[in-house]
Amino acid sequence: MADRCAAKTVDGSAERVALGLPGWVYSDPRFFEREVEQVLLPSWQVVCHVSDIPEPGDYRRLDFLGRPVVVIRGDDGEIRAFYNVCRHRAARLLDGAVDGGGHCARGRITCPYHGWTYDLRGRLIGVPGADAYTKLRPEEWSLHAPELEIWEGFIFVRCAGDGPCVAEMMAPWAGIISAYRLPEMRALGRLTMRPRDVNWKTVVENYADGLHINLAHRGLSALAGDSYRLEAGRHVMHMSADLDPQRARGSGAMYCRTLPQVPHLPEPLDRRWNYFLMWPNLAFDLYPDQVDFMQMIPLGPGRTMIREIPYALPDARREMRLARYLNWRVNRQVNVEDKDLIERVQQGMDSGVFGQGPLSDDEVCLRALAGLLRDRLPEAAQASPPWSGDID
Repeated sequence: MADRCAAKTVDGSAERVALGLPGWVYSDPRFFEREVEQVLLPSWQVVCHVSDIPEPGDYRRLDFLGRPVVVIRGDDGEIRAFYNVCRHRAARLLDGAVDGGGHCARGRITCPYHGWTYDLRGRLIGVPGADAYTKLRPEEWSLHAPELEIWEGFIFVRCAGDGPCVAEMMAPWAGIISAYRLPEMRALGRLTMRPRDVNWKTVVENYADGLHINLAHRGLSALAGDSYRLEAGRHVMHMSADLDPQRARGSGAMYCRTLPQVPHLPEPLDRRWNYFLMWPNLAFDLYPDQVDFMQMIPLGPGRTMIREIPYALPDARREMRLARYLNWRVNRQVNVEDKDLIERVQQGMDSGVFGQGPLSDDEVCLRALAGLLRDRLPEAAQASPPWSGDID
């Protein structure tokens, strides 16, 4: 949990105050390098949904902190993950469209640099001028691969480290999540990439911050009424809210009126918005009408790319199509408001005058997130960088 420090009350008595992370960890380049190695590369990252690569040879790419990953469906129907790097001279093997996807013609992966060729299982099967490679054994030069897991229809990779699998991390909420029938869903819209000039933790913590909803997101607050709840798990933060048709307004009110019955969801899930934040940087939004993932990809100490796409079960009802559009309108406004908020926070963190701030007993998710980072990187408990006195 978050650190506590001694403070004085107005009558001079001592008490303990819970503190959030210090401002320097949101901009320090050396700390960011430590996060990459100790927190981010050893974490699970979502690439796409199984429905995004339905046919043998279909693939999707994800470039994460310098690790170029591709997931591809093999000629045997199995999904595998490889690093998108030729074993000969390290050239990028596969390109992709805006969504990072494509198809391997003739069931082959051929390097555009020297023509080394791999099958859809990552095995080296062709080397131009092979006789000139003394003692080359093709079976020893298959593509390198990150760890792969498929959870509820979503394809995850992990580039380093070990630890619990995605299913273990999400296990406390398996009963809720299974009701949504995620493996049966298909992409509802396009993949969007939203760059933000902030540290990745600024985005993550804003997502898990429940105290700002009433003040900063008036439309969302009215839609949720007084039902917004936060719960901190060991690896996952859970936030949820029940729709309040009496208080909702604008697009939110229309959404409540329009949303049809969702037979596969039991009460109260059929009128509840569920949010799950899987540490360190991946969120799933589960709505009655659709779901999406929001992935906060760090590009540097002060730069983050938010990668997002919605999925849904096939439903041709006019009411459902309209509800999904209204959902998008509500959340588009929330995104605009959040952009302003996280930029304000990042500017303050970068100012050098913030230090640390207190966390209330109600900020359970922010406390838990701070604790998870400090467990992995103990220097995050210090008020200033431990290497500030180092001489290059």
